[in-house]
Parts: sequence; C-alpha cells; structure tokens
Amino acid sequence: MSNQNVLVTYSAPVSFLASENWKQVLAALQSQLPLRSIHWKSASRPNLKTIQELELTLVPLDSLRDEHTSQVPVTLLEKPLLNLYVVTCEDNDLYKTTVKKQIKDWHSSISQRKNQEWIIVHVVRSDVKTTDRKFFNMKSSVLDKIKADFNVDKRDRCVQLSWTAGDHSPVIWADLVNKIKDGLLSALDLSVSQREEEVRRSESQRQMPGWNFCTFFILKESLASSFEGVKLFEDALHQYNELEVSFIQVLREKNMSWFGSLIQPVDKDDSVPLLSITKKHYRDLILANSISVFDFRIYLLSRQCALLNKMRRPSEICQKVTTFLGTFGRRLREVEAKLSEYFIESWIFSSALSVVDQCDTWATTTELDSIQLARFSASKGELLELAKTQLDIIGVKVGHLPKKLPFATTCMEETALHPEQISKRLSTRRISNHEIILAIRDKEAFYDLYCATSNRAIDMYVKAGRRKIALKLHGFLAALDIHRGRLASALAIFTSLPAHYAPHMWISLESFVLSRALDIHAELQNPQDREWIHILLAYLRTCTNDMSKELTSELDQEKSVTQLIRALHTAAASLDSDLVHTDHPIMAVQVSGDATCSDDEDLVLVDATVSNHLPCDVFVDEINITLRGRDSERLKFIAKVDKLPPGQLTVTLSCPSSSWGLYTLESSEIVMSRVHFQWQHTGTVTTAPKRNQISLVRVPHSLRALDVQMRQPQQTELGTTSHLLLVISTGRNDISRATIKLTPPSGVQFNYSAARLEAEGTETLEASDNAIVLLDAPVDADIIISLPHSDASRYHTMKIWLNVTYNTQSSMGVIRTLQTSRVVTVSLPIAVNVEDFFRGKRLFSKFTISATSHQHVRISSTELQGARSLDGVKISGCRPSRPVVTVMPDHPVNFLFSIESSNGPVLDPLNLVIKYRILRDEVEALVRQTVESVLSSMPVEKPQYGSLRRMLIDKLVAQLESDAEWVEAYRATGEIILPRSFEDEGDFQGPILEALAQCRPETASPCPWREIKIPVDVPRMNIVTAAQITIQPPSLPSDIQSAQLPPIYAGQPINATLIFKTSFHWAEKEGKQRCYTMRYDVEERVKDWLLCGRKRGDFVATDGGSFAVPLTLIALHHGEITLPKVDVRPLPILTQASMGSTVPSADACQVHGAEKVLILPRGGRSTYIVGMGGEYE
Repeated sequence: MSNQNVLVTYSAPVSFLASENWKQVLAALQSQLPLRSIHWKSASRPNLKTIQELELTLVPLDSLRDEHTSQVPVTLLEKPLLNLYVVTCEDNDLYKTTVKKQIKDWHSSISQRKNQEWIIVHVVRSDVKTTDRKFFNMKSSVLDKIKADFNVDKRDRCVQLSWTAGDHSPVIWADLVNKIKDGLLSALDLSVSQREEEVRRSESQRQMPGWNFCTFFILKESLASSFEGVKLFEDALHQYNELEVSFIQVLREKNMSWFGSLIQPVDKDDSVPLLSITKKHYRDLILANSISVFDFRIYLLSRQCALLNKMRRPSEICQKVTTFLGTFGRRLREVEAKLSEYFIESWIFSSALSVVDQCDTWATTTELDSIQLARFSASKGELLELAKTQLDIIGVKVGHLPKKLPFATTCMEETALHPEQISKRLSTRRISNHEIILAIRDKEAFYDLYCATSNRAIDMYVKAGRRKIALKLHGFLAALDIHRGRLASALAIFTSLPAHYAPHMWISLESFVLSRALDIHAELQNPQDREWIHILLAYLRTCTNDMSKELTSELDQEKSVTQLIRALHTAAASLDSDLVHTDHPIMAVQVSGDATCSDDEDLVLVDATVSNHLPCDVFVDEINITLRGRDSERLKFIAKVDKLPPGQLTVTLSCPSSSWGLYTLESSEIVMSRVHFQWQHTGTVTTAPKRNQISLVRVPHSLRALDVQMRQPQQTELGTTSHLLLVISTGRNDISRATIKLTPPSGVQFNYSAARLEAEGTETLEASDNAIVLLDAPVDADIIISLPHSDASRYHTMKIWLNVTYNTQSSMGVIRTLQTSRVVTVSLPIAVNVEDFFRGKRLFSKFTISATSHQHVRISSTELQGARSLDGVKISGCRPSRPVVTVMPDHPVNFLFSIESSNGPVLDPLNLVIKYRILRDEVEALVRQTVESVLSSMPVEKPQYGSLRRMLIDKLVAQLESDAEWVEAYRATGEIILPRSFEDEGDFQGPILEALAQCRPETASPCPWREIKIPVDVPRMNIVTAAQITIQPPSLPSDIQSAQLPPIYAGQPINATLIFKTSFHWAEKEGKQRCYTMRYDVEERVKDWLLCGRKRGDFVATDGGSFAVPLTLIALHHGEITLPKVDVRPLPILTQASMGSTVPSADACQVHGAEKVLILPRGGRSTYIVGMGGEYE
C-alpha cells in the first residue's frame, strides 16, 4: 500500500495567491517541513505518542473536489486534516469592507467538513511596520478583529506571521508551526477516535447476522494505514496483529463464509516473492469476499513485515516468516492431494529464499549493532535451514536421497501421502520454480542446490555464533557425501565434528557422528592407526553417557563395545610410539585411604579404586598414580594388572620410598600397551575435572626407614669455607649405593668433590661433581658427612631440597627414593660487638654478646687468643662469676679483655673463641639421654629399640615445643617439667617424667659445646691523649693532693690546671716522629661552674709530651659536682701525596672523669628583730 502524506489545504484572496509574495511565503513554509517531535496525547490512549517526523502535502483548497464519501474506507489521510487561510490586510477599513467577508465565506465552507481543523494566518511584513499605534491609541489591530470575529470558542486559531522575503529562520515560523502541530493533532485525534469507535461498533456486531469479516478487516486496516501515514508504525502493527488474532478466532469458529477455499492456486504461486503485495489484487479479493485463506494470510503477513521493516526490526521479519511457513505449510498438507506435486515444498523453498533476499535489501539502509546483526543472521539461517528441509523432502520423494536418517524423519513419514491419494491428485498444474524443477530432473543439480542452500545456512549460523546448528548442517553434508560415495570427504567431516559437539554436551549427536566415522573408516578399509584410535576413544567416551535412541537405533550389532575394546588393545600394541589420552570417562582411578608402610623394607603401599564404566572387560597392563607433596615432591605408585572387570576393583599399588608426610593425588594413569589413559586430579579449574575431588593421602613415617638430617658443624671459624653436616641414618637398610643430590637456594653452591666423612667406618664416599655418592653403609648407622658450600650469609635459614636414590644389598634391582626438604639455620645464634678503650700502652676491649633469635644461648667460655708467634703482647681477661652464662634475647652479656703491647700496635689479628650451645639442643640431649637410660633399664627387644627410642624422643620434644613455661624453671634448677603427659605404648611415661624432673647443674647436659672462632683486628691510633683537670688552692703547697684539699665553698675562686699528656704508642712507626696540632675545648657548664682562663686553644702533641693550661673555677652552688669535660681533637694536616688534608686518628680519655668536688655552702651572720607584744610595740 502506497504511503500517503497528511494533506493541508491553503486558501487566500485570489490576488495574493497570484502574487510573487505568496510564492515566497509558500516556499518558506515548505522549508520548515517536515514537522518534527510531535507529541500526541490522546484521551483514548494512556501513553504519550511521539511522531519524530511528519511529512505534509500543501495543496490549494480549490484543487480538492467534494466527492461523495466512499463506502470503502481506505485511510483517514485521504482528506485534509488542516485548512489554512492567509490574510495580508493591515487596514481596518479594508478588513471590515472586504476581507472579513472573504474569510467568512471560507470559514463557512470549512466548518461543514468533519474532523478538520482550520487556522487563519495573518501575514505582516516585519520591515514595514505601522507606526501609528501609540500607547494610548484605543483602536484595535486587524489581528485583534480577526480573533474577535472568528474565535467563537475558547481555542485560538489565529496567528500572526511577521515575515520578510527570504527569511527562513525557525524563530519567525515557530508560532505558526506550533499552531499547525496543534491543529493536526486535534484533527487526527478526532478522526482516529471516530474510526476506532466505528471499529469497536463493527466488532461488537460480529455475532449478528450480516456481519462480514472482510468488511471489518478493511475498516480496521484503514486505521492501520492512517497510523502508518503519520509514522506511528508501532500502532499500525498493533492493528494488524489484532486482525490476525481476530482471523484465528474466526478460523476456530469455522465460520469461513467470507472466504473462498483454503487455497486457489494460480500460476507461479509457488515461486513469486512471498512479501510482494502487488502480485495480486488482494484488497479487491477481500472486498469481493472471494479471497482464499492462503492469499489472505500472505497479504496480512506482507503488511506486518513491511511495518517491521520501517521499524528497523529485520530479525523479527525472518522469525515471523519462519513461523508462518512452518504452520501454514502443515495446514496445506491437509489439501496436498488437491495441489500440484511438490507445490508445498516449492512454495516454502521459494518463499524462504525470497524473504532472505528481501531482508538483505531492506537491511542495506539500516545500521545494526553486533547483537542485532547476530540475531538477524540467526533468523536468516533458520529460513535457509527451512528451505534445506524442503529439499530433504523432495530428495527422499524423488529418490535423490536415502529414506533414512538424517534426511528422512518421523514427521516426514507422517505427512507423506498414501499411493491412492497420489493417484487421485486433482491438480494438473506443475510447479513454476525452475531450480526445483531442474533439481527433480537432474540428480547433480539437486546435489548442487542442496549444498549451496546448506552452505548459505551454515554461513548465517556461523555469523550468528550458533555453531551447534552449523555443525548439525555439516553432518547433513557429510551424510550426503556418504550417499554420493565420497567417503573420504565424509570421513574428514565426521572426524572433525565431535571436537565441536563435545564442549556443548551434545552427546547423542557426537555419538552418532563418531559411529558413522567408524563405519566409513571400515568401509574404506583404512588401517587401524592413531587416527582410528582417536575416533574410537571419542566414541567410547559417548558410550558412558545416555545416548539418544533415535540416533543409535540402527547401529550394527556387530559393533559392540567388547569387540571395539579388543580391537583397541590390538591396535595399541601395533603403535610405534606412546599415545596419551587425558581425562577419558570410560575408566576412573581414586585413592581409597591413607597409605601404609611395609615392616620389612622401605616400601609404601596405597589402595586405589579403579572404576570401569564399560559393560565388558578392559585389558590393560599397568596402573599407576602420582602423589604430590607440599614441596612439589612426587611419589609414583605402580601396580601390574591384566584386566579390569566392569564396575569397581580395588588395587594395591606400591612405591619403594622412605618419604613421608601429607600428599595429594596429582594424577593417575592406566596403561594399555602404548595407549596411556591419564587423569589430572589437581590443578586449575580448567585442567581438573569437576567430578574429581582433591584426595589427601597421608604417608606415615617409618622409623626404621632411611632418613637424612642436616645441621651446622660443631666448630665454626668466620672467614673460612662454610660447611654443613649431613647425618644419614640407614635404619634397617644395608645400603649398597646411595646418591644424594641437594638443591640449595639461589646464590649458594655445594662443593660435592670436597665432601668428607667425619668418622671412619665401613662406608666410603665416591668422588662426584654433582652429588654425594655413599657406598657400603651398614644397618642402623648414623653417617656424618661434611659438605662445604659457598657463602650463605644473606640467609638466616636455608631450605634445601634433598633427593636420595639408593638400593640395598638385599634387593639390588629395586631403586628406592627419598624426596624431602630440610631447613637448616646458617646464621649464628649470637652476635658480637666490640668497644675499644685506649689507656696509654694498654687497650681494653669490651665484647658484647647478644642473641640473634628467640633462642636462649649458653656460653661456657670466651677467650681472646693471639698467634703463637706474637711477641710482646699480653692478653688477660676477667674471670666470670659463673661457669655457664645464659644469653637471652633481651639480656646480652659483656666480656672485658685487656691487651698490653710493649712493641706498639698489634699488627696480627686476634681470635675471639666462644664456646656455646643453644638451650634447645641442650634440652634435646638431656631428653635423648633420659630416654636411652630408661629404655636400657627396661626389657625392650632390640628390633624395637630404635623405633621406640625415636618415637619417645619425638613426642617429648613436641610436648616441650608446645609450651614454654618449663624454661624458667629449667634455667633456675635444671628440672624439666613437661606441660602435660603424653601417650606411649608401654610403661615408660612414669620413669621418664621422674628422671626429667630431677635437679641438675647447668653443665649436666651431654650436649657437646659448639665453638665459634671470630677474627678480631686490633685497632691502631695515631694519637692517644689523656686530659686531666687538677685543683690546687693558692694558699697550699703544690705537693698536697686533691684528696687533702681544705674545704671549698660555693662562690670561692679555685685555681686549677688543665694538663694534656699525649702518646703515639699505638701509631705506625712512621707516625711516631711527627707532630700534630691539637685543639681542646673545655665544656661550659653554666649551672655548675663559672670558668675563667683559656677555655679553648691549640697545642702541639708529641710522643710522650705534655701541655698545661692554668684555669680558675668558681662553683655556683654547693654539693658534689663533677669537673667539666674536655674535648680534644686533632686538626687536619696537609699531605703532599694527595694534595689535600687528612685528619689523623685520635682518642682522648678524661683522667678526672670519675672525680667529684665537694662544695660547701658559704657561712654568714644575719640579725632578726622579733616583736614580743604589749606596750613596747
């Protein structure tokens, strides 16, 4: 139906219409079109409707003919909705005599028209304005008179336009445009309300005799066409949707007297474009009550799709057409015998393709975002797939396609005509679609058309992201290749499809495709190679799931799972290399519980549950699992198995290892010749199947198994190569050969070639550059190996990974492992700081020893030793008050040594030797001694002695570690009181607790003392200065000492002497002959002393020289007052070598630093007069 714009008439005096000014006004008015943003709020509609753009057609009033009203309503826009009358008069007299009558005649003719509005436009020239209108001029304007004469109701229909030729500004036209919008909306509202009332009245009469659905349809369609004309496409579509609902209701009532038959086919009905409304005179057929249901539904669908196109919703067009073709196609099957052969298939095929082409044409003017484009492509894909389905029906009927899946479906058999119906076919017409005709006649043409249509549908589905449906169509093409004998091509397609089906869990389709791939592989007689194994494994994966009966009902009985498994076992043995397949569901492995240790050898056993989900035996060779520990150590357990019966089987797996701890099940594997089925049980969400829960396996510690511990050596000397001690406990193993590899932290390297045994025995070390190789180690031996390593001072502790592989004399062919990590402390438990004091020819060194951790450290002795070749040096130290001193984290210990050198500075370094042990080691040694003593006094069998001893020691140490309350009591009395009791397997608890609770001296522990030797450099000093202030009252002889001084009072001047004595004893030899300039500065203590004399000055220092300065001191208060301190420092000296200055090293001591002077308060007499009262006051 052609779109019709809204009509607006204009009228004016004949002279003005013929003038050039009118042409300019009309052109300027047309430039303001189309009208925009028109908001319509109708009383009959709850929502506000917005018309974005509205095209108007301006026509002269005289051009319209007053024809009789047609009985066939077409649209409300056939007649004008608004009438304009243009007036240019500006003279009141002229208006009164002439213009008023002209307007009145026009108004009379317009008022007789229903549902039409009118506006009088008064045009004035803005550049020629009248100037006779004064403020007090009571004479009204022409516009006022027009409003007074014609605005009979409250609505203002008169507007003035101040216009200048060539001025198209929207501001000037705003009032007129708004009046036009209001007039159009008012007229439209009246027209629509009247037409809606007519529609409601007609619909209410549908049960009355004489009511005609076709007449009702034309009436309601006129309303839809009107909405379409004013760009209200949503409302127009709503009218057609209501008409469709009304038609369905009429169809259900089976009151079809207003229609012809279901279909009256004519030539090319099966091939013309579906959405074309010009191919037939549909409205005439509707008015004549002779339109068929087929034509009526097509016309209604075409109108709906045309509106959807204007609303820019192409995907809905395709969806609506797909639904229509499917539903009405099934309706046509009821009268298929009356139609020409293949008419329904040709009509659906042609209609689907024509709608796809039509939508592509419409979509070229529409911009779609990614989501809309995907929906549009999916909708077109559905239409193309529907067209392909018609080719399936035609192909099966003609014989181009086999009558089986996937081409022949159940619904196809239900709709097929019986032979007697085919013989009674009434129509003699033939279909007109040339492509279908050619496809029926020529098999190759049919195949080309089938592939082209399928590929178009696949392309649309891929663009829409619907890969599942695209893959389904690929399966159809593969089935077609099988039918055509192109087996290689079909095999390639069927082999590639499962990879796309599997992620979407389309198990039935995947199973069907894989079974077809196996069939084709057998038909081609291809070898059962890796490719065949992959296909078979993929097919077996689907066998563990519920498969669709529809797709598997015709599988050959010979292709049973049992035969496939046997064929798989045979093919696996013929492979030239291993084939790994991960996470296959036909089998599963889970750990049943914690592991156990063998009593006779280093062997760990674990039970695993193996599930076989197939209904037959599976022949395998080996089952193994891998456990991963906390430090990524791995244990591999293996069991040899011949076959797995259906269901679950418990298998015991073994691992020759002495490792222990908590492990997780990392992976499992079942080996079938060269095919390895593997499952990952830990990892990320994407790598670990959701059904596999993390399994924890606890491997117990066998006390008789091989063990390796690490510790620091007993003697440590700073500045030399560092060593670690490896303690290898053989347990029950008579080691033949053990290879120990250590992985230290970054920056540390071990010197394996320099490793040595700490004690001699039957065992030996074999030279190696990358590992420690131990040979011939006996049973129950603790072998200590010293291993040097590079500097590790930047680490407090080192975590070292140990990997030990060993075999025993009793089982040479079994390689056992120990994978573990050890943490060893490499930093010293104590820190040493030194402070030096020079006193003439003697040097006092104070060493402060503090703990570097929370551990308490026992110190047995400290010695400052010099080399034997060191002459003239005497070193003496203070005797400690206790034989053992304890250093705590918050309580350091000081040691003082005196160095007396007769030959000047000491050039060779000294060594500070400290013997210490950690309190923890001391207590552990006591615990070990106590346990051994108790066990030796009780009847314990020798084979159980070692494991029982280790168990008791571990439990006691764990008890002490759990609570530190026993530490204070142990430091005071030597008693070890456990926080709580422990469980044992015998009557050992009482004697052990009693023995530990005894008092003992600090030296009672059998723990050996460690020794650390720290090199100490003796400092050198260029100048050693002794500063002394002596007090000598002038009235006393000079030989009287300060202790014999007479009383000194506050405020009394005191004569004093500042004496400096310098020595170069601790300087280099070449420095002893030099002289240095020294500067002194006496401390100013203004609260204690008033100082007079040279408080600051310089003097020359020589070796053994002295310098004296007289001073006067005045005490400012009484009490014991210390003498002022003196600061002495050397001045820089010039050096010729560096062309600069240097400051020599110097040390100064205050000889009077500990002296105090007693100052007495000054005595005096004071007289006071005290009043006694009475008459004398």
